[in-house]
Amino acid sequence: MSAPLQFILAAALLTLVALALLLSPWWRKGREARPVDRRQANLDIFRDQLQELERTRDEGLLTGEDFDQAKRELQRRLLEETDVAPAPAVAKARMSGRSALVLGLTLVLAAVFGYWQLGNPQALEPPQVRAHAQTQELDAMLNRLVERLKANPDDAKGWIMLARSYKSLGRFAEAADAYARGTAAIEGDAYLLADYAETLLQANGGNFNEKTDALIAKALKIDPNGMLALFLAGHSANERGNFRAAVDYWERLLPLLDAGGEDAEAVEAAIEKARAAAGMQGKPASKKEAAKTPTGAPTKDAIEGEVVLSGKLIAKAQPEDTLYVFARPAEGSRMPLAVIRARAADLPLKFRLDDSNSLPGGQKLSMAQSVVLEARVTKGGIAQSSPGDLIGTLKSVKPGSKNQRLVIDQVQP
Repeated sequence: MSAPLQFILAAALLTLVALALLLSPWWRKGREARPVDRRQANLDIFRDQLQELERTRDEGLLTGEDFDQAKRELQRRLLEETDVAPAPAVAKARMSGRSALVLGLTLVLAAVFGYWQLGNPQALEPPQVRAHAQTQELDAMLNRLVERLKANPDDAKGWIMLARSYKSLGRFAEAADAYARGTAAIEGDAYLLADYAETLLQANGGNFNEKTDALIAKALKIDPNGMLALFLAGHSANERGNFRAAVDYWERLLPLLDAGGEDAEAVEAAIEKARAAAGMQGKPASKKEAAKTPTGAPTKDAIEGEVVLSGKLIAKAQPEDTLYVFARPAEGSRMPLAVIRARAADLPLKFRLDDSNSLPGGQKLSMAQSVVLEARVTKGGIAQSSPGDLIGTLKSVKPGSKNQRLVIDQVQP
């Protein structure tokens, strides 16, 4: 018996029990209201009185004539009383009992129908049953997709859909095989290239190889700020013992993550370990490395300059405070076109902003006519402005400008 049906039967039984308890006074009242049958009662009384007359006659206290007269009188009274119509209380009491039963059944049926229409009977199934049903449904969908791809093996997008579905189910070997059949659809897609590399990595038990590294490099060439590719590139470099390269990749990734989130905290912890392993003592090896342009990144329309901290604010900055350098559109959206992250200890900092520092999915620095440069020293480690941040701005800067001097000389109110 299914769980929904079991629930409905149990709920109906409990409802009937509750109604029985609630309506029991009604039932008792109906039974108490039922009158005694008057005809039968009069007959019983007549018999008793007739027996008493006969005993009195037998004892010689009544003559035969007096006995006959008394008997006739009893018979007359009996006829008069039995001719009276019985009270309708019995029928009324029966109607009350039927009404209670009808009312109880109606409430039960109404509750069941209401739940069936407005409730969620499927939620009554145990989680394991629901999960099994969902898995079966997904397996059926995948089997249909596999059959379609067998009939049309050149459907590259279909193979990618199958690969990502297998990956979501943890079937990494099958996912990697599906990706291999759909490479024509991922050649120009940085994310799918990185996802293919991650799938191979998981299918290989977490071991990088030439194939995974080639896919990661190709993804970064297309999008130097691809988050998954940057993470995997840092992981691969770290596994090979190239800790400085790992720090470089992960420091490029960190500003793209939500500040204070679990991912950002995990990357920060990985950066610190890689720095320690490289003997960098928790700081970039040099100020040039902290803001250098990544290998293979675009260089056209780059903005170069130096960020300095005003002497009047030196006491307000701590070496471990985070430093952000932004390029924002001079008009319209406030979304940064490019951003780099460093530390207050790196000031004065020579910087270079270009399209390699753009945010994923955002506009490119090379597309802007004019930008506003902003530098921000914050204790919270987040790029958004907060009271007490140290800031500096430089307006109307053209992409391709060199030797820009950006002074941090204000305190965010």
